[in-house]
Formats: sequence, C-alpha cells, structure tokens
Amino acid sequence: MKIAVIGCGYVGLVTGACLAEIGHHVVCTDNDEAKIHTLNAGKLPIYEAELDGIVARTRADGRLTFTANAGEAVRTGEAVFICVGTPPLETGDADLSAIDNVARLIATEARSSKLVIEKSTVPVQTGQQLKRALAVYGRHGGVEFQVVSNPEFLREGTAVLDFLYPDRIVVGVDNGEAEKKLREIYRPILDRSFKCPLPDAMRPKVPLPTLIVTTINSAELIKHASNSFLALKISYANALADLCERLNANVEEVTRAMGMDPRIGPQFLKAGLGFGGFCLPKDVQAFIRLAEKAGVDFTLLKEVERINKRRIDHYLEITRHALWVLKDKQIGMLGLAFKANTDDIRFAPAMDLIKRLLAEGAKIAAYDPEAMERTRALYPNLRYTKDEYAAAEGAEALMIVTEWTQFKQLDWERVYKAMARPLILDGRNLLDPAKMRGMGFEYHSVGRPE
Repeated sequence: MKIAVIGCGYVGLVTGACLAEIGHHVVCTDNDEAKIHTLNAGKLPIYEAELDGIVARTRADGRLTFTANAGEAVRTGEAVFICVGTPPLETGDADLSAIDNVARLIATEARSSKLVIEKSTVPVQTGQQLKRALAVYGRHGGVEFQVVSNPEFLREGTAVLDFLYPDRIVVGVDNGEAEKKLREIYRPILDRSFKCPLPDAMRPKVPLPTLIVTTINSAELIKHASNSFLALKISYANALADLCERLNANVEEVTRAMGMDPRIGPQFLKAGLGFGGFCLPKDVQAFIRLAEKAGVDFTLLKEVERINKRRIDHYLEITRHALWVLKDKQIGMLGLAFKANTDDIRFAPAMDLIKRLLAEGAKIAAYDPEAMERTRALYPNLRYTKDEYAAAEGAEALMIVTEWTQFKQLDWERVYKAMARPLILDGRNLLDPAKMRGMGFEYHSVGRPE
C-alpha cells in the first residue's frame, strides 16, 4: 500500500520506517524543513536503537522517502498516518492545534478518498472532531475520508522492536471496510511474514500479536488509560520506597515479590527518580483534564503526579544530607536523557536537577552517551565531559540519573581514585549497595537500607 506519514518525530519516523520495512511504500513529511533536509542527507534527527539501519535500507530500496511538500505526501498516500505532537497546554489539556492543521491539509490536498489514521495520542472524541473537520474543509467532490484510531504503544529505546513485535495492535473503527484496510496494512506483522532486519539474538520470542478492534472512542481511551496506569505503578513503587526507608526495608525485595504475582507484573514497578519523557507526564495531565470535563473524580491520578514531582525533592534531600552545603561543590552527573537508550530530554528528571543544583551554586560535570547535544541547547554553559571518568574527576559526589547499562559496567576502582570524595548518589538503584560500600564508597540509593 502507498502510505503517507505526517510528522517525523519519535513516533512518525519509527512508524514510517517500519511500515516501509514490512513492504509498504511510505512517504514521510514534516513542517520542519530542517528535519526533512537532515533525513534526506542520510542522518537521523533523533537517536533510536536500530532505526538508522532500517531508514538507510528502505531509502536505498526506494520504499521510504521524505518530502517537505506535505500536499504531495497526502496526494500520494492511500492511507495517511497522523503522527504529530499533542503537547500539554498550561491547563493540562492536550494541544490539538497540530491535529487541526493536519485535518485542513488532508481535506484540501486530497484528490482521492483516504483512510486517515490517528496515531498521535489524543483525548477521547478527537476522532469525531477529525471527521467533522475533514468534512468541513474538504474542497473536492467525491473524495471520502474514513477516520480510524490506531494508538501507538512504542517505548523510546525499544520502539523498533515494539513496532515489529507488538503484543497487541489496537484499531478503533466504525465500519468493516476500514478494519479490513488496517488488517492489510498490519498483515506482515500480524502473521509475522516480514523478513526481520534484526539479528536472531535480538528478535523477541513472543507470540503473534492480537488485533483488538474497538470503537474509535474506546481506542483513544485505551492509550490514555494504559499510560496513566503505568505512571501509577511507578509512583506506587516510589511511595513504597519512601516507606521502606522509614522502616528499614528494601523496596527492591518488596517489588520483586509483588511483581511475581501475575495479577500485578514486574514492569514499571521500579523505584527511582520518577517518570519523565514526553508521554507519561502529559498523558496523565490530559487524562485528569478529560475526567474533570466528564464530571468524573480522578483524584487518584493527581496523587500519582504529586508523588512523581516529589521525587526530585527527595533526591536533593539525600544529596544535601550527604554534602551539607551544595554551593561550590563539584558534582558529576551520569545521565541526562529521561531513560536509557534514547536522546530524549523532554521532562527528564536530569533537567530539573540541573536547574535546581545550579540555583544552589553547585558545579556540574555531566555525561550522557546520546543526550549531551540536546541538553547543551538548554544549558550551554554546563561542563560536558568526554566520558564517565572525566565526569567523576575531582567530584565530591557522583549522581546516577539515567539507567544506562554502561554505567553499571564502569571500572569503579578507577572512579574511586578519580573522585575527591567517593560519594555515589544512585537515583536509579543501578548498583549493588554492598559491593559499592565494600569498595570504600559512601553509597546512597532509593528505598534500600543503608
């Protein structure tokens, strides 16, 4: 099928590249011409594991192209995926202006009937508004639009695997013809007939995915409900961590046993600096606002937000307790991205930490394998180092802020010798407390006994 993808961010670029990988002809467009220029030059504007190889291969085969001419992209595609951003407004509502602009674009540029696939995370009933907008702005007689909801469940860092090996694909439709078209788009994934581009060792050993067919409203609600519940699990683990610190229990022992219960599961039940990134914080806010407008009391999610915001306060309390005064103290910071295996710093705990540490006069030397250039745009005067050991050099404390695997595998004897004071503040519970203290470090983590 010929497919157009509008939006070349984390979701759109992965979606477009993977659809091309499984055999479709895909043209991607974005209103950021610099981003399109970067992609046509053979570079990626984001870091995502395995994505560069897929983009290069599908571009070489002619199945994936990029254009700044959005009208051309719309006219080319039989199906149009909407993958634009829906950032939070000051009220917490999702900003749907980009969706509205895309609706006008599709309606005015289409010369043939289109399947319009809403992949951006949006509030319930956006699909209905999208239908109305397409009808109002349509200028060409005989052109029909079928609107469907197809929420994404991609995790940054593993987005390619998540797209090609999903556990479920949710499609919200209001007629059988639209469902049939979506089944055809995803058929190579549903029956796993595509040739996987990844090495055998990287291919997940998982069952075939389930196609879940719902109404459009339900599909839109599923996305927000899923993300809000994941945020709830993280905040629950962090509330447990605070309790464990008071009662001299170990939060990892508690959550490990909890996670073995199949009704609960271990994923996202992990204490630390809380959730960040672009999805969970904004989706929780949007879900709260949606519930308020519907007259439903969802105070539970407000508490999830409150606990999450408190994580940086708690971590700084640990830091102040250890260092006494932060002014003029040299602090090494390992990790800037909101999670490992991505360069995304949106709503990253590190950004809040940097702001507050600098406000108290601390001196920071930071290192991240992928996110330093993005952080430099926000904090150009921060000292960025060539590696982890340079960040530790002369430091009176070393913060672990992102759970990159390579941080766990450092030569810690070398780190010990490099630091002015061997103090580790592990915000991700990445290291073994007994081992670190046995090496002579003063070591603090989250929810684990001293």
